[in-house]
Amino acid sequence: MTPDIIIHNGALTTFDMTQPKAEALAIADGIITAVGSTRDIMAMAGASTRVIDAKGGTVLPGFIDSHVHLFGGSVELSCLSLYGVSGLEEMAGAIRPYAAQNAEEQLVFCVMCDYGILGTGKTPTRHDLDYILPDRPLAMFAPDHHTVWANTAALELAGVLQGGEVDAGSLIVMGEDGLASGELLEPGAYSPVLALTKHGGREMMGLTTGKDPVPAPSKAEREMDKDVIAQGLVHCAEQGITGLHLMDGNVYQAELLKELEAEGRLLCRCEVPFHFKGTDPIERIAAEAPAMRARFQGDMVRSSHLKMFIDGVVESGTALMLEPYPGEMGAGGNMGDEVFTQEHFVAACIEADRLGFQIAVHAIGDAGVRRTIDAYEVAQNANGLRDSRHRIEHLEVMHPSDIPRLAKLGIVASIQPGHAPFGGYFPPTGVGQYLHDHQIAGAYAWQDIRETGAKVIFSTDWPVIPVDVMTNVKAAVAPQNLGVPWKSQAQSLVDTLESYTKTNAWAEFREDRKGQLAVGMMADVAVMSHDLFELAPENVTDAIAVVTICNGKVTFAR
Repeated sequence: MTPDIIIHNGALTTFDMTQPKAEALAIADGIITAVGSTRDIMAMAGASTRVIDAKGGTVLPGFIDSHVHLFGGSVELSCLSLYGVSGLEEMAGAIRPYAAQNAEEQLVFCVMCDYGILGTGKTPTRHDLDYILPDRPLAMFAPDHHTVWANTAALELAGVLQGGEVDAGSLIVMGEDGLASGELLEPGAYSPVLALTKHGGREMMGLTTGKDPVPAPSKAEREMDKDVIAQGLVHCAEQGITGLHLMDGNVYQAELLKELEAEGRLLCRCEVPFHFKGTDPIERIAAEAPAMRARFQGDMVRSSHLKMFIDGVVESGTALMLEPYPGEMGAGGNMGDEVFTQEHFVAACIEADRLGFQIAVHAIGDAGVRRTIDAYEVAQNANGLRDSRHRIEHLEVMHPSDIPRLAKLGIVASIQPGHAPFGGYFPPTGVGQYLHDHQIAGAYAWQDIRETGAKVIFSTDWPVIPVDVMTNVKAAVAPQNLGVPWKSQAQSLVDTLESYTKTNAWAEFREDRKGQLAVGMMADVAVMSHDLFELAPENVTDAIAVVTICNGKVTFAR
């Protein structure tokens, strides 16, 4: 068969144990048909074959980002980012011109607002935001998407200035004057503000409710949503990404992706979860999840995992901890907020496991992680041992005694290197101030987890941090040295790349079809500008993707 595409003159890292290195490969009908030397592969070229010269750069399986929020990340590409902004005057200097340039927007919405934007220990209030924009709704999203800060006009328009009922684990923080302070913790509190955005909050609905928009979007709204997702997919393809594991899901988003596929605009394979909330009855799983799974089982859009949250995040004091937080955050014995009661959570895990779903749980605090491990163990005992590949997302703080339990129970550690205080994205002094020194031994313990034999997969949690692959790779292979009591968790480059390709394909049960450059595999390929193994770890970001191929089609080329 004459190849559609040949890539030659490359440093192929195949992740195929029978042929770990090669120089070239051939692709036909969306499948890798040959891997070998440049001379042998080039001999297969026909008149219509597209020939790509890798110029000595690394060629590897397309990157799979195993934890993203595609719809929200796509929308945020056009929002004002406050990354690196510090202090009220800097905020005003950035926000006021942006607001003037977007006068038609009902809500001025900013993203990447650091918890310490006003200084250590000072939380933004509605009065701070009123100073910036007194007469127009304004809101800011924290990078982790667990907190929104809003001004008086936004709170009033959203109907939460007087407070209101919220889901378990969510909180409208009230001020001494009896009105909302401006700080909204978790989706149950901030969803009414998101509803004021251009996309009506639909971009986060797979996260905040796990259900479809009501009322159903108009045709124009649907097309607008689809177009913005398409822009996000282009952005992902530019990074060498060919696969995405979405961690927020509803049928609406999966439908948009299927429509994009039909239109030839779906540039990455997408795994879309069924999202189960702590307020949902157990019966919802059997009533809705299998039908969603059956409907979306294509090679490009697929639904096979169930997502849950067991806690919040350390920075807002909502991650579940085994002991109270230090300092003011631990006032009143605060150990975080339950999103589920443990009884309800265990029941959900048992039911999802019984129905054959892979489960992915957001768990950040050491108690949240332990509760998740415990629930998976109970589900395994209840339903019998199977190849479930259940995942824990983030595992930012673990009790050291729980680390070996991951490998023992076959639990996948889904980790975002750039989230760590030594990852280079966030201030290194950030999360450490909210932990006791003795908790740091089990914090962001990637290498310790890997050494137990547990499967480790890497991702960004875009838009919490950018979806940029190589910056996240650098966070893993060249983390900052924070000194005692922090321990180096530096990863080898080969382990890091495998945790971004082959192991992520394994995590989605498609290791027999993707994640390797081998004959018969799906033709998902990234061609890099440099030989990654010739770069010093701290210089790995010199490399960029120059060609991305998904399903045998070039989705990006410089």
